[in-house]
Amino acid sequence: MSKKSRPSLIKLFLREALLVAKDHSLLLTLLIAPLLYAFFYGSIYINKEEENVKLAVVDDDQSRLSRLLQQNIDNSPMVELIHFPNLEAAKEYMYQGDCQGYFYIPKGTQTNLLSLKQSNVLLAVNAARFLPSSDLLASVQQICLTIGAGVRLQYFEKTEGLSTAMAMQNVMPINLDYRSLFNERSSYGAFLLPALLALILQQTLLIGLSESVAGERQHGTFKEWLGGGVSTAIWGKGLFYLFVFGAYGFFFLNVNFKLLDLPMRGSGFQLGVLLFVLLLTLIPMAQFIGSLFKSQLLCLQIMAFSTYPIFLITGYTWPFESLPLVVQWVSMLLPTTPFIKVYTAIVQSGASLTSMMGPMLHLLLLWLFYSSICYMRFRKLRFS
Repeated sequence: MSKKSRPSLIKLFLREALLVAKDHSLLLTLLIAPLLYAFFYGSIYINKEEENVKLAVVDDDQSRLSRLLQQNIDNSPMVELIHFPNLEAAKEYMYQGDCQGYFYIPKGTQTNLLSLKQSNVLLAVNAARFLPSSDLLASVQQICLTIGAGVRLQYFEKTEGLSTAMAMQNVMPINLDYRSLFNERSSYGAFLLPALLALILQQTLLIGLSESVAGERQHGTFKEWLGGGVSTAIWGKGLFYLFVFGAYGFFFLNVNFKLLDLPMRGSGFQLGVLLFVLLLTLIPMAQFIGSLFKSQLLCLQIMAFSTYPIFLITGYTWPFESLPLVVQWVSMLLPTTPFIKVYTAIVQSGASLTSMMGPMLHLLLLWLFYSSICYMRFRKLRFS
């Protein structure tokens, strides 16, 4: 092929744009899926905290303390109490799915507590729905502990004749000062959504670009695409995805973050640099993966099922150190692992790139690694 007829980066960019426009599978993956998934999954946690969760209550104690306990629980914006005359009716109401749990105050609760004897109340929650059950448990537990401490404080003041300060030391010898630094509301949605948006960006790019490369092999246009040189082919096709997903990243950070009320404590410029490096790493990685397939459909099916395993082994859902050693090594080969560390540090705690040089260097090394193996793989296929 003469130098004049060799495709340039711009020509390969336009070639890929036409290819995507003609391929309905690529069009759906690249232009519809990112926005659809971002708004669909984001809408699930748009409120982030539960409100007015129905809780059945049965009061067999009928004391001043039990009424105070119910009043404080009912005053919580998260709980809506529904009163029942007996425990069996409350259980049945929960089993029917009409409430998320039941709260039982047995007879003698106030008498036992005032005499400093062990006094138990029963809270049963329906764990079929994660957010209501966990928020309900935390809210009711905190109220019970607070009221119990208040009763013991009054006992020491009136019965033992202690001052308020001395009575407080007996009630709470260790005072826990709990302050949430970054996720002030301890919201599961605020924790999950930033990483989820990044995962959607990554996976749609990986699926779409690998599917495009597999399509080149399936339709016999692979060597034609590589006619202008391996590096030109890689980055000519990749330039289209860099442009499209760079725009998606900008859209997510400026639109989705505001609509979902997510915190953004770091520098937008530094976050943009981080996203740029991630996209540069994902482009050769996706093309290398796509070159392993001769069927576009098979590539799509396998890559689609990779989303959850990738998310689970990045160290975001549970500590990275608790993963098996083999899984840790696999995780270290994924750009998601160092990216998530830097990304969440910038978004949630306002960190800078200079303070996260370890993960940044890791991400840059993965870019060199995937660029190298992609180049060698394409050279082998070109001359085979």
